Order: sequence, then structure tokens, then C-alpha cells
Amino acid sequence: MTVMKGGELITEFLIREKVPYVFGICGHGNVGILDALHQEQDRITMISPRHEQTAGHMADAYFRIKHEPVATLTSCGPGSANLIMSLANALADSSAFLAITANVPTQQFNRGPFQELHKHNQADFPALVRPVVKRSFQAYRVDMLPLMLRQATNTMLMGRPGPVNLDVPFNLFQEEADVEVPQSSVNAISNRSGASDEDVDYTLDMLQAAKQPLIFIGHGVTLSEASQELSILAERLNIPVISSPNGMGCLDMRSEHSLGFIGRNGSYPANQAGRHCDFLLAIGARFDDRSASSWLEGYSWNMPSTKLVQVDIDVSEIGRNYPVNLGIVADARTFLRQILTELDSRAEESNKSFEPWMDQIQVWRQEWEEFTKPHFHSSASPMRPERVVGDIRKLLSDDAIISLDSGVHHNWFMQFWEARQPQTMLNAWGYSAMGFGVSGILGAKLAAPDRPCISICGDGGFTMTPHVLCTAVEYDIPAIWIVWNNFSWGAIRDIQYGLFEGRELGTAFYQGENREPYNPDFAAMARSCGVDAATITKANDFAPALEHAISQNKPYLLDVHVDSEIRPPATGTWELPPIPPKEPVFGKPFTP
Repeated sequence: MTVMKGGELITEFLIREKVPYVFGICGHGNVGILDALHQEQDRITMISPRHEQTAGHMADAYFRIKHEPVATLTSCGPGSANLIMSLANALADSSAFLAITANVPTQQFNRGPFQELHKHNQADFPALVRPVVKRSFQAYRVDMLPLMLRQATNTMLMGRPGPVNLDVPFNLFQEEADVEVPQSSVNAISNRSGASDEDVDYTLDMLQAAKQPLIFIGHGVTLSEASQELSILAERLNIPVISSPNGMGCLDMRSEHSLGFIGRNGSYPANQAGRHCDFLLAIGARFDDRSASSWLEGYSWNMPSTKLVQVDIDVSEIGRNYPVNLGIVADARTFLRQILTELDSRAEESNKSFEPWMDQIQVWRQEWEEFTKPHFHSSASPMRPERVVGDIRKLLSDDAIISLDSGVHHNWFMQFWEARQPQTMLNAWGYSAMGFGVSGILGAKLAAPDRPCISICGDGGFTMTPHVLCTAVEYDIPAIWIVWNNFSWGAIRDIQYGLFEGRELGTAFYQGENREPYNPDFAAMARSCGVDAATITKANDFAPALEHAISQNKPYLLDVHVDSEIRPPATGTWELPPIPPKEPVFGKPFTP
């Protein structure tokens, strides 16, 4: 036991847990811990972006690359309230970080001091944050911190990962107590639960009985680091694989077994396979509305006609949106290894050919390529979206990291991006927070300093957090931003056009009586922050500009003008009740 201030205790705990960074912003509520961090600068680094939302997105993206958590530090009141969006985004996508928030001194609880929330309970920030974290802990004394730090870390990383909040009143950072720096139990607790032998047998029996089997994977396979096992299984059994955006790259998307994404903005082969498969093995995937065509029968899936075995480490996801023939609570990698082991023991039974099924899928693939391929070579100005996606894919190394958040640009990348390795495509998927891709690329670059890290972001999303440029310069973080400039909230404008007879309000960026398209000069904005930049209006200028930006190894921005009148070709649908959903542009629903 050692007499320590609360701020010293928290700092030493983070260091012992091998947390390399604290992403935080100062405030009067957390100055009490800043001195402790100052004293340990050689062992833990604090990076201070210009907005708390960015701090959270940086921590979220860092975890998605390294699968190791960092911490954020925010002050009381609006400082911590600004963290809400990034916490919600991380929770929805099963990404973990420790959000340390400051609060008012315990001596002033319930007296209404500066920035206290006290309408229903004293120092009530935990009530505000509770829906967007796995757990919120609030300490009242320094000697409460050791247990809470250990429990917070365990909660954050055990089972399905997610952000956790530790709320610390100001005085605890400076008050002392006889305490021992805790050690979390994470490394001593198995997080690799498996299926029973009976469930493995049942799954393989169902697969062997199928004629048109399919695997659907999500972020759970990425988090479990099960790429190798998945690839072996797909090759060995000759089974096609569909991936959610956060699972992309777990199977090389140039593999003949990879069908890409499913849903409204998925690929045609994926939706066709989903409609026609007779057995589906879902691993670490949620069946959210965008990957299930809003659960409308025949548009992407056909459960319960299709037999479903769903594997997830989170029991609450099993059977949430579709009835299952078998639900298995298990870690994705452990389960896949069990399946492969059982296949070894069934060698004489594991050679069943699904060639007719794969031949049919190849027909669908060829039809889709004939429909889409010509546009990837277009030299039109402004650029066609397909040309932007294609040129980026040609130039980036297989280990390069891209980040995307909400917008029509994301729809294009869901449909046409080819991720060749896991953890190389970062998406704001479940909560779809604008700013994640723009801000998160800083955290990604800190996690992978030797790999190219590029944020592809909408013009609307970029203008929500453009201060990331300042942080990149201050801390020498050589990220690249490609601003998809279509002078609109393009995804929502397209919904308005589609649902309301072409009427638009509040989704296009205009200036003056003539309603001329308007945006700031993003390249000039970047240069004012000390970031090199270029504006691209001609298709043939884009690839050389991106190649140059990558070669500079410093912060860079490309303002790319993209044709706003070209929409991703819907191959599924998406419903906003009570308005009837639109039919696919390419392909037709199928119900057996």
C-alpha cells in the first residue's frame, strides 16, 4: 500500500496496463490529473485534439486497428457531454476505450456548482452517459478507485468489447489515500468460449445436408482475429462468404469465395446468394436493417425458409431479428477452429462439392461486373464515384487503412471496395456517426504509423470536425483526407428525391438567389492549418495527386469534386415505415 493521489493512481494504472495514449482535452474539472500525466510523459503520451468528440473517435479507431484500448480524458459538463457521440458509435460497433470523465468536487455535490447536473441526482453525468457505454462507474473516494479501475477494464474487454466510463469528481484527483495500484484480470480470463460438441456436430450436419450453403460474417470475426480460420474453411468447403462492412477483409475480397456486402447497397451476387441459399451460418453478425434489406422477406434473406445457425459471443444478438435453428454463444475463432477440427475427423464426409452453387454465383458475378465495370474507367468531370473508388484501390497497398463515416460515399465503398486484409476498412456502421472517419484516422495512424491511413469523408461530414487538421499538424500525424465533394448531404438528398417526387429541402449546399453550389475551399482551409492540399476536378488528375500525397508522409488533403447526380445502384432495399420501400435497381426479390 502506498499513499497516492487519485490522479497518480489512475496514471500508474494506465501505464501498468500498457495504455500508450490518453486522448483528452483540458478543463477545470480534470486539471487535477494533468500534473500526474505530466510527470509520466516518458511512459504515457497525452494527445489533445480540438474537440472531445474527436478524442473519442481517435480512441475508437485505435482499438479497431490494435485491439488494445486507450483512454480518453474530458472535463465536467459540456466537455464530457461532447464525448457522447463517439461513445455511442464505439458501443454500436463493439469498440472499446476507457472514458475518464471529470465531475464537480464531492464537497459541492447537489449545490449546483459550475457545470453540475443535479436535477434528479447529484453529479449526475453517469445518467447522461449510461445508454452509450457498457457500464459507468462513479467514485466518491480515492480508495474506491482501485476496484473500479479493475472492474472497468474487465468490463470493457470481456465478451463483446465496448466503451466504459469512469467518472471522477475533481477532488479525487488531488486527495490521497493508502492504495495499491490494481491489476486487471483481463489477461487471466479466457475470452475464447466455444460451442458444445453437439452444436458443432449439428452445424456440420446442416451444412452437409445443404445444397446452397452460405456464410455471413460481421465484426465479431474481425475482433476475434479469425481471418485465417475463416479463409481455410471457405476454401476447404468451397463455400461463399458475405461480409458486413466491419468484417470486410477477414476473407480477401478478391477471393472467388468473397461476395462482398449484402443489403440495399450491397453487391448483386451477395443479395442473390442471400435470397437463394438454403443454409446460412452467421458468425459475429447482427442482421441490422441495412444488411438485411429492413428484414423484408426475399430482398436479402429468406429466413425461416433458409435454415439459420447463428454464432455470437453476445447472447442478446442471437435470434434478435431472425428465428434460429440453432443459436451458439461462442467466440468466432474458437468456433471456426472447432469446425475445422471436426472436419478433420470427418475426412470422408467433408468432400461434398458445391460446384453447381458456385457456378450459379459466378453467373451472378459476371452479370454484376458487366453492369458496373465500364464506369470505373470513366474520365467524366466531375468524377464518377466508381472512378474514385477504383483509383484508390489501385494505388493503396493491401495493408493501407481507410476510414469512412456516414454519407453517400460510404454507400459506394460498401458496394465496391475490396478489402484484402482485416482491420483495414474502418466504418461508422451501427450508430453511423459523422466525424468518426474524419477524426478516427488520427487514431488509426497512431496505431499503425508505418501504414498509409486515408480518411474518405463527405464534404458535410468533414465540415463537422475540420479541426482534425490542427491536431495532425500539432502532433505530426501524417494522415490523408479525401473530401468527397458533391456539394450536398448526398445520401439524404437522394432519399428525398426518391421518396418525395424529386423535392429537396435542406440537403443541398447552395449560395445566393441563383442557388449556386457552395462549399468552402477545402484545400485553402487545409493550407491555412499547415496541411498541404490540392483540389481535383478532373478524373485523370486524381490518381497522381493521391500517389503524391501518400509519398509525402505528412498530413495531406485532397478536395475531390464528385458527380452528385449518380446514385449507387440498389441491389436490395431499405424501408422507412410507413413509406413503401423502393424496388432494387438491379436484380429482383425472390421468395422460395
